[in-house]
Amino acid sequence: MKKVYCVSTCSTCQRIIQEADLLKKGFAYQNIKVEKITPEQLDEMKEMTGSYEALFSRRSLKYKAMGLKDKTLTEKDYRNLILQEYTFLKRPVIISGRKIFSGSEKRTVAEVMKLK
Repeated sequence: MKKVYCVSTCSTCQRIIQEADLLKKGFAYQNIKVEKITPEQLDEMKEMTGSYEALFSRRSLKYKAMGLKDKTLTEKDYRNLILQEYTFLKRPVIISGRKIFSGSEKRTVAEVMKLK
């Protein structure tokens, strides 16, 4: 499977997708703001990363607004929050075969650029 989970209005996501030429390389695109992530999709991502926490974005504005930084969250909490609010998914999430990449850290983006 070749898939990108992203938000169409996210300039960072769009830059990564364009620079890595993912759409021309046959990656399917899912705008998670319009087409929400299903529990099955999220569970598959979790299997690949090892945890829901690895997929969770603490950069979301709602993270602070909801007072989550002062709470101890469980894996179940991370899963539920991501399913409830798309901004909690660390974006972009790129799946290529059995490899998964999430977020926009330099190291992650460098690996994405190598995808065929």
